[in-house]
Amino acid sequence: MDISQEEIRSNLNKDIFRLISQTADEMNLECYLIGGYVRDFFLYRRSNDIDVVTVGKGIELAEAVAKRLGRNTRINVFKTFGTAQIKYKNYDIEFVGARKESYRFDSRKPVVEDGTLEDDQKRRDFTINAMAFCLNKERYGELIDPFNGMQDLKDLIIRTPLDPDITFSDDPLRMMRAIRFASQLGFDLYPDTFDALARNKERIKIVSRERVADELNKIIMSPKPSIGFKLLEITGLLEIIFPELTALKGAETKDGVGHKDNFYHTLIVLDNISKETDNIWLRWSALLHDIAKPVTKRWDPKLGWTFYNHNYIGEKMIPKIFRRMKLPQNEKMKYVQKMVSLHMRPMQLVEEEVTDSAVRRLLFDAGDDIEDLMTLCEADITSKNPVKVRRFINNFAIVRRKLKEIEEKDRVRNFQPPIDGNEIMEIFDLPQGREVGILKAAIKEAILDGIIPNEHDAAYKFMLEKAKEMNLKTR
Repeated sequence: MDISQEEIRSNLNKDIFRLISQTADEMNLECYLIGGYVRDFFLYRRSNDIDVVTVGKGIELAEAVAKRLGRNTRINVFKTFGTAQIKYKNYDIEFVGARKESYRFDSRKPVVEDGTLEDDQKRRDFTINAMAFCLNKERYGELIDPFNGMQDLKDLIIRTPLDPDITFSDDPLRMMRAIRFASQLGFDLYPDTFDALARNKERIKIVSRERVADELNKIIMSPKPSIGFKLLEITGLLEIIFPELTALKGAETKDGVGHKDNFYHTLIVLDNISKETDNIWLRWSALLHDIAKPVTKRWDPKLGWTFYNHNYIGEKMIPKIFRRMKLPQNEKMKYVQKMVSLHMRPMQLVEEEVTDSAVRRLLFDAGDDIEDLMTLCEADITSKNPVKVRRFINNFAIVRRKLKEIEEKDRVRNFQPPIDGNEIMEIFDLPQGREVGILKAAIKEAILDGIIPNEHDAAYKFMLEKAKEMNLKTR
C-alpha cells in the first residue's frame, strides 16, 4: 500500500479530473477529491463514484464543469442539500461545498454551515473515508490525511475521525456502515469504535427502514457476509433491526440430545452460497431458509428435537419481514418464498429413494429456479462429518442427473397440462366450476406421477376415463 506520488498523479491523469482541476483554478476555488474513491484507490478497488468537495460554491463548480462537458451532460442540482451530481461516462460525480454539521438528538438530518476542508473531513464517518486528494494545479495529487486514514488502511481498521459516541449518536446509520465496511473489506473495528456501537445501538431506531435495509443488502452482498451479521449480533443491533434472526440463536440439550445453533448454521449457509452466486435474492433465501425453526421447535421423547413444517411456516413469515424492512413486495419476494418453501425437497430426495415421480414434482414446482434451489440445498450442507458430507454431495449428484434425464424425457419444467380448462368445458359442455378443476388436477397429477406422458392424446384418453367415473358425458 506504499503508493508513490507518481502513482497517485498517474491515477488522477484522467480527462475528467483535469477538467475539474482547470475549472476550479479558473474560479479560484480550493477543490479536492474525497471519500470512497480515494480509499478505493489505495485498496486497488475500482470505483465509479466520485465525490468532489470545494471550499465554497460546490453547485457553481458542478454547473461550470457540466457546461464544459457539453449539452448532453446530465446534471442534477439539489439546492436544499447544497449538492449537484453529474453523470459522465461511467462515473457518478457529486459536487458539494465544504461544510460543518451539527445534529438534533431526534434526527439524523444535520444543520449545515459552510466550512473548511478540515471541517468537512471531521464530519466524515471513518478515517479511511476522510482522506482527500487536492485537484488544484499547484498541489495536484497531494494527499490530505489529518486522521491517519492511510495507517488505518494498512492496519485494516475501521475507526471514526472523532469521538465515536458523537459520530454514531449524530448519525446512527454510520453504525450500520461501520459493520458493512468491516464485512466488505474484511477490516476490524477499532476497540473504541466497537464499544460505541453497543452503547449507541438504540439510536438505530431513528433511521428509516429503507436505509437500514440498504446497508443490510450491502452486508449480504459482501464476500463473507457472516462477518457483518456476527458484528450486528454481538453489538445488539441485530436484535433491534432483525429479531427473527436473533431468535435462531442458541442450542438446547434435553435428555442428552441437542440441536445445532441455527443462527451460526444460517451464517455458514449464507457464506457457502456467497461463494457460488451474486444473486442477492438467493442470498436472502439462504439467510431466511430456517427462519421459522424457533417457532416450530418441539421436543419429542421418541424423535428428539423436531422442526416440522419450518419451511412452509418460513414461507408465510417472509411477507411480514419484507414489509417491515421495506423490501420489495413483488416477484423478488415470491422467489425468496419459493426457495424457502422448497429447500427441504431435494434433501428429502437424497434421504429417500429418488423416484421419477418425486423428481417430476420438484421440477414442476421449482420451474426455472431449479438450479438456484439446488445451489441453496448444497450450501445447506454444513455437517462437520466428512463422510456425511461426501454422501450428501454424491446423492445430490444423482438428483441432478435425474433432474436432467426427466426434464429431457418428460418436459415437466413449467409445463402446462396439454388439455386446458377451456377445452374441458367445451368437450363436456360444462360451466367453469368444480368439475373442470377436478379434471385439470387429475391430468396434471397423472403426468407428474408418470401414469401418462405429457402429450395431448394420452391426456385426452385419461380425461375421458376420469370423466366416466364422475358421470360426465361428452357433447
